[in-house]
Amino acid sequence: MKINAFAAYAAAEALATFTFEAGPLAAGEVEVEVEYCGVCHSDIHLIDNDWGISSYPLVAGHEIVGTVVALGDRVVTPELGARVGIGWQRGCCGSCEWCLTGDQNLCPASRATCVGHHGGYATRVRCDAAFAVPIPGALAPAMAAPLLCGGVTVYAPLVQFGVRPAHSVGVIGIGGLGHLAIRFARAFGCRVTAFSSSPEKAAEAARFGAHDFVTTQGDGGLKKAAGTVDFLISTASADLSWPDYVDLLRPNGTLCIVGASPGPVQVSATALILGRRSIRGSAIGSPPLIREMLSFAARNEVVPQIEILPLRQVNDALDKVRANRARYRMVLAVKER
Repeated sequence: MKINAFAAYAAAEALATFTFEAGPLAAGEVEVEVEYCGVCHSDIHLIDNDWGISSYPLVAGHEIVGTVVALGDRVVTPELGARVGIGWQRGCCGSCEWCLTGDQNLCPASRATCVGHHGGYATRVRCDAAFAVPIPGALAPAMAAPLLCGGVTVYAPLVQFGVRPAHSVGVIGIGGLGHLAIRFARAFGCRVTAFSSSPEKAAEAARFGAHDFVTTQGDGGLKKAAGTVDFLISTASADLSWPDYVDLLRPNGTLCIVGASPGPVQVSATALILGRRSIRGSAIGSPPLIREMLSFAARNEVVPQIEILPLRQVNDALDKVRANRARYRMVLAVKER
């Protein structure tokens, strides 16, 4: 079967039309007709080969929503016709300690949706059946797409690191990840403080659910907020003054890094020891956690702010993300109506 897509033919080049032969559907896999695909900044890192793992032609896209149109041998669920979502991960070994305990995203043999495989900037995509997660009917498919990577990236640490309604949660960076982190933390019942270098985002942060807003540049806002946050999630891609952010934490507080900021994270040991504070990282989530996150989002009306463009305008969407002009997630309509 031939599949139509848009691909990068070399690093940092504009995407162009691409057709490839998919071959037979493997046992245990499903084929999904793509309706929508989110544009994540990780797609740009892959297109530009920033991580040194890309091969070309490269079809990016890992925030995929579509309909199951074919089943490989031994697939029981999902059923034909089901609307499903596929995130960053398309498969795992299924037998290591992490897979067996429900942390498939930590599997050392994890298989990425668009690394070594063609992703969702295409009419169809394939993955292991376990990684095609049902989309709740209450979620509009275009809204669900960014949740499959961006959403679970900020939801997972709230769950896994024990955030509770009584906690104060800080969110660093009000962008594609940050605005979702605010919405999820508010839905958890937490008091939410947004930290941003852009004072003009104060009104938008409040609209997303932030109770408080702190400007991080020039007015001593970080010092005034010291010792006020139980859980601090950094979605920023810029290098930060980490000691200033650790100082925001209350005793037993945690700084969780989900944004790929450059450079080392350097803080004094004393700053961690005296308040029993910690610094942790987190990446995506397992299929069961993605299913839980989607259900939570549907019940609590946690959705991204999106702009939809047709797949043929994929380069315009990528340009917006590169220039930090997306407000706040770009979504490609692959199956135009």
